[in-house]
Amino acid sequence: MQLQIKILHLDSNHPILIQGLDSLGFINNEDYLSSKEIVEEKIHNYQGIVIRSRFNIDKSFIDKATNLQFIARVGAGLESIDTAYAISKNIELIAAPEGNCNAVGEHAIAMLLSLLNKLNVAAAEVRSGIRNRESNRGYEIDGKTVGIIGYGNTGKAFARKLRGFDVKVLFYDIKEGLGDGNGLQVSLQELQQQADVLSLHIPWSKESDGMVNSNFINAFSKPFWLINTSRGKNVVTVDLVKALQAGKVLGAGLDVIEYENLSFERLDDKHLPEAYQYLLQAKNVIMTPHIAGWTYESKERLAQVIVDKIKEKYFGSKKETKETKRVTGIGGVFFKSKNPKELISWYSKHLGLKTDEFGSTFWWQDKTGKDCSTQWSPFKDDTAYFQPSEKQFMQNFRVENLENLLEKLASEGVTIVGKVASYDYGKFCWIIDPEGNKIELWEPIDAAFQ
Repeated sequence: MQLQIKILHLDSNHPILIQGLDSLGFINNEDYLSSKEIVEEKIHNYQGIVIRSRFNIDKSFIDKATNLQFIARVGAGLESIDTAYAISKNIELIAAPEGNCNAVGEHAIAMLLSLLNKLNVAAAEVRSGIRNRESNRGYEIDGKTVGIIGYGNTGKAFARKLRGFDVKVLFYDIKEGLGDGNGLQVSLQELQQQADVLSLHIPWSKESDGMVNSNFINAFSKPFWLINTSRGKNVVTVDLVKALQAGKVLGAGLDVIEYENLSFERLDDKHLPEAYQYLLQAKNVIMTPHIAGWTYESKERLAQVIVDKIKEKYFGSKKETKETKRVTGIGGVFFKSKNPKELISWYSKHLGLKTDEFGSTFWWQDKTGKDCSTQWSPFKDDTAYFQPSEKQFMQNFRVENLENLLEKLASEGVTIVGKVASYDYGKFCWIIDPEGNKIELWEPIDAAFQ
């Protein structure tokens, strides 16, 4: 790096963050204790800031950061930063929403299952010597409709976790065209009409502030369970308590609460409001201290994402190479049939396809003269091979390096189904497109068919 870039770290993070930036030639300084005023006195010496939620990066702070080129937040939200003013000063904003989305998805699942099965109450009672089975009779998640508001990284992660349950997943998002094989995009009104469970996965903004209030809750046609792993100020606590008391909200899993301070480490009020006191005592409420995305794995992953994004800013992204090339051809066309055996026979007799019990293999050559194959195959109409897609067909695409491609697709938020499967004729994995079509990716060994 020709230009020396100095970065000030204002919160401690996983060691790989500074180690990774050190290895790239950046100059890293740490200051985890000084007041905001002291930091402001020296911030003009730095081109970059790495922060979690220690204090607000406001207009006054930015005006003093005369050489600042980027602000990196080791987390998902940027609400503690005056983003519009930073952008107006040509300061790049870097966040890592993909770094802890899996952790948040798992935490939301844990809260939901614990609420439905009354695990927190039953466990506390057993420790007190009480074994009351009937009062702790739970509910099953199967057959219910789960509504998700916000289908970004964490919303999608939660939907993926729900794939193992027999549930209907609906989601609402202000962006259009986000539907995939794990969730159906609907209007907010339709979600409120159908949902048995509501899970919030949205940032805190002017639009979402206090969104879940009495009017919002009463718009639901059925009583529902609420999970909030997003931001506390998205839910009006007083209105939630009223809904819990009235039975409109059957139970709540709250990893966040509106009374949190900026750093999420403690609550703002010395004398906690009556509504909060109610939540502490309610048997149908589970509260955790803003730890949904706070796993050992996510701590490392968040740090690595920040390193990778700062690296990309100054060194650029790698160009597509042979190792990262995507689709190279059609590997197969698969579709459902009432009687695959008879259909294969018909295509053989009338269209002259050279067939076997699986269909027909078409041979061709690529630009280098290498023999390549494409498969045409009908499947029985009750096949489970196309799941979770309910479509009548499935495409197969040939790729050169399946693992590299899957890594890239995962970073882009593409839904991956299952794990890589290896056979004599190549490696396979599956993804879902925005309309719920299952796509098979194949790194082929064509010689196995010859």
